[in-house]
Amino acid sequence: MTERRPRRHDPERRDRIVEACLEVVGEVGVAGASTRRVAAAADVPLGSITYHFDSVDALLVEAFERFARRMSDRFEAAMATVHGIDEARRAVVDLIAVDVLTDPHELVLTHELYTLAARDPRYRRLTHAWMARSRHALERHFDPPTARLLDAMIEGLTIHRALDTEPRDRDEVELAVDRLTRTSPGDS
Repeated sequence: MTERRPRRHDPERRDRIVEACLEVVGEVGVAGASTRRVAAAADVPLGSITYHFDSVDALLVEAFERFARRMSDRFEAAMATVHGIDEARRAVVDLIAVDVLTDPHELVLTHELYTLAARDPRYRRLTHAWMARSRHALERHFDPPTARLLDAMIEGLTIHRALDTEPRDRDEVELAVDRLTRTSPGDS
């Protein structure tokens, strides 16, 4: 009779799988994110993936939902702590230059999400919700049209940062934010 190994109690396993999925996608992209790689990164048996998720796609959706929520939370926290238009401008510059989406891993995840969103309405809804949260956080300090333009500029500059061979100069970012927000109704 074969002795049965005790079952491993692992209440964080599902969470670890989702985090490992983000790690793997950040390293090799969605196309390279096999269940085998995710299981190895999460240090779980391969069967744990199918136990916790109906499909690889279900895992990807949950992982990208988590990533988008995490990024939105950081964005909102940065904008919630400022007072006045000048602090708001500095916070936007810091979001672009220092705080959000400056990590190469996060940039890859963002671009992988954008690619999925271009083809799949589920991911498009996810990116739409992320953009709506960003605009809402910006609207605490800027009128809605300015917030929309700032959000687009932030997205565009993160794309440039990911693809450009030259680093972005903070002065250039400050100039862009100033020009875009100079005529905001909250200006004094």
